[in-house]
Amino acid sequence: MTDHITAADFSSADMLGDIEQLVMCESPSRDVARLAHSADVLSTLMTRLLGSAPRIIESAAGPHVHWSGGGDPHVLIVGHHDTVHPAGSTAARPFTVDGDTASGPGIFDMKAGIVQALHAVSKLADRSHIEILITADEEVGSHASRDLIVERAKAAGSVIVLEPSADGGAAKVARKGTGTFEVVVSGKAAHAGLEPEKGVNALMALAEILPNIAAIADVTKGTTVTPTMAKAGTADNVVPDEAICTVDVRVVEPGEKERVEAAMASLVTNVRGATITIRGGINRPPMHESSSRQLFSLLTSVGRELGMNIDGVAVGGGSDGNFTAQAGVHTIDGMGAVGEGAHTTHECIVVSSLTSRAALVAKMCQLLSSMDKMEPLPSVPAAR
Repeated sequence: MTDHITAADFSSADMLGDIEQLVMCESPSRDVARLAHSADVLSTLMTRLLGSAPRIIESAAGPHVHWSGGGDPHVLIVGHHDTVHPAGSTAARPFTVDGDTASGPGIFDMKAGIVQALHAVSKLADRSHIEILITADEEVGSHASRDLIVERAKAAGSVIVLEPSADGGAAKVARKGTGTFEVVVSGKAAHAGLEPEKGVNALMALAEILPNIAAIADVTKGTTVTPTMAKAGTADNVVPDEAICTVDVRVVEPGEKERVEAAMASLVTNVRGATITIRGGINRPPMHESSSRQLFSLLTSVGRELGMNIDGVAVGGGSDGNFTAQAGVHTIDGMGAVGEGAHTTHECIVVSSLTSRAALVAKMCQLLSSMDKMEPLPSVPAAR
């Protein structure tokens, strides 16, 4: 262990071995049994690298893994071990290394980032001010982990989020608020050929309101409202009695959460007898740039020491950093792996970036541990 950490202190081969273990341990969201096995694998890895075992925190969504250096925390490292990839994905696409590219389900989002962080903390002479929280449900909204994340973030004062980096290794300094709505239109079934007039066509009602849903978007404010999936009907000769549409929503500015939710709730149809039910909402508030400003300044300084030029970008996707930022905690996101293809069949990472990214996380933790704990942000622009 050293106080003068550089990329040369890390072994990409060692990290690849640990990454392979995590990738091949499948952990689909909501699959509690597989997530429990993944938590056990993570616990063993943490114990080996960090010298002490984490707590396994059970939840309805699966177990979260929480490690503490034992002292008053100054920085919380946040990640998740659930992935969007279904069981069996590694049989079709096992962990593979081809030149400077390593691939496999969940490697970019975010199993390589977790390994980078664990190796980073393992090199610190003093780990007492570090906490690591790897949750089990980020990909499905963090409903079972949000309170715990915010609690530990407030205790630490600063947060490093292990979501994959933006293009070229850039940090993510702002995020849109995100949410999903489900629009359920109920009608009445009838024979489509013999007596369609006795039915109430839910599909026609949904088709009528789809343009109104899309019109809720406001490009001038960065608000997107996008119908993404729909289903209706039971047979080709039956008037559909139900039609369901999923709507993806992203917001940037304060007040847009309330406006969009109110607009969705006020949707109406002219199809007589049809009714509309709205489920869901915007569950991740925006992560405003002000919440990352101080940490990004420190990050660019640390990067220069390591010979790295770190850019910062605003992105549309949400993460658990949205919650910690909204709670008034200094947050820097996108500190995980460099690569591409999150949530796709071609997820991959850049092998040659592993050691420099681990060094970057290590030096950020080292710096934040040596400083006074960061005070809460004075004010955070909020979607109330």
